[in-house]
Amino acid sequence: MIALVATALTLALATPFAPPSPLPSATPAVAAGTAAASAAGTAAASAAGTAAEPTPAQARGAELAGRMVAGLTDTDALHHLGVFQEIADAEDGHRAAGSAGHERSARYAGRVLADAGYQVTYEHFTFPYREPVAERLTVLGDPEREIEVHALSYTGNTEPGGLTAPLVEIRAHGDGGAGCAAEDFAGRDVTGHVALLARGDCTFAQKQANAAAAGAAAVLVYNSEPGRLSGTLGEPDPAALPTGGLAQADGLELAAAARAADTPLTVRLDLRELVEDRETVNVLAETRGGDPSQVVLVGAHLDSVAAGPGINDNASGAAGVLATAQALAQAAPAGGHPHRVRFALWSAEEHGLRGAEHHVAELSPADRAAVALYLNYDMIGSPNHGLFVYDGADRDPRSAAISADLTAFLGGSAATARPTPFDDRSDYAPFLAAGIPAGGTFAGGDGLKSDEEAALWGGTAGEPYDPCYHRDCDTLENIDPAGLATHTAAIAQAVGRYAWALPAPVDQP
Repeated sequence: MIALVATALTLALATPFAPPSPLPSATPAVAAGTAAASAAGTAAASAAGTAAEPTPAQARGAELAGRMVAGLTDTDALHHLGVFQEIADAEDGHRAAGSAGHERSARYAGRVLADAGYQVTYEHFTFPYREPVAERLTVLGDPEREIEVHALSYTGNTEPGGLTAPLVEIRAHGDGGAGCAAEDFAGRDVTGHVALLARGDCTFAQKQANAAAAGAAAVLVYNSEPGRLSGTLGEPDPAALPTGGLAQADGLELAAAARAADTPLTVRLDLRELVEDRETVNVLAETRGGDPSQVVLVGAHLDSVAAGPGINDNASGAAGVLATAQALAQAAPAGGHPHRVRFALWSAEEHGLRGAEHHVAELSPADRAAVALYLNYDMIGSPNHGLFVYDGADRDPRSAAISADLTAFLGGSAATARPTPFDDRSDYAPFLAAGIPAGGTFAGGDGLKSDEEAALWGGTAGEPYDPCYHRDCDTLENIDPAGLATHTAAIAQAVGRYAWALPAPVDQP
């Protein structure tokens, strides 16, 4: 199968692909979003000089950033999203790593970057591809009823047709979450049962491993907040149990039914994944000038899940990075900035951050030391959008400085950014693990917008930032153009400034 995929990759990279005609002009909301982001950058530039006069390099960086933001149009990132949507439409509805849809996306991105004058390379690697082929949960009885279930990545497989077993609810004992400690299973008849647990306090893998040690046949984890649950066990494990995710409402209903039943509640669970090694590619592009020992690295993952086209997750981040790369080339065609800028579009993020992990692992000690910082952009067009900045305050002084800068770039009279924790769910994780400072912005995923956030940013409180997260409805209709424009302008602010002057480390308590 690897040879077949490699052949498909070669053909995909060799076959011409014409981008669609430009999208229609943006709505006034998009223009307003871009103007707000530009104003925010201007405010940030003013704020940067309050503590001390900017150095000549900082002043040059602010000037370059201003030209870059001014050069962005309302349709730059939207145009790239249109291309990625057309690619998905032509390739089975998705752009998952190891598929023709992803390879065509990578080739398109590489051509955009090469046309802008960057030195483009393709970083090939092999990864364990996984795709659900059966996801079905049936509560037996009269009548039977179906409940939506999603296989966690790296799940163990049931036999075709599924397994039939009693359901047992597992609750937490002590301060930990349900299933996070072996004691949670003590005194319960778990052997041969399907264990039902709430999400929280430890990894899905740990819950699954504890259930397996207690003799369970399978695991169902339900969400700790409204909405469906998808996730991963992290790594392949031949001993892993079949493990699926449920929406909170379904999990609570099952738990209540299991407690109320006179006889054990019986379910039939069919969870299976296609598992095979596939080849894929990261796209890397860097300026031809600038100090190679001082690299500003800016990245986003390009792959989608197999369930849909992934226009917000994460064509939006990739489009923002591409638009910023074009803006830098237009604003500084002769270069001249002292730091080298490298743009990266990672693959196989949805399979466990594989592309970014491969890149970091392959860096020599000298090359790793040369990466001054990494900026990550994942889901920046969420329709119920937020203005989040990864919180580096408790990481390292330069990550803290990046957070402060990005907060200022997203700030302004009508839009105030809020911190979000580094939770290791995106491509910044291997960089931080390698000691490389990191930061980035985020418009929100499957979490729910609070009343305070809705008052601050608009949108609907109590609803997900992205209701189509990891679903087939993650299309162009799932994008907030104004939010995308605001985040893209913030990327340009950071790149223009850091090309000239790295953020001064912030003193930490």
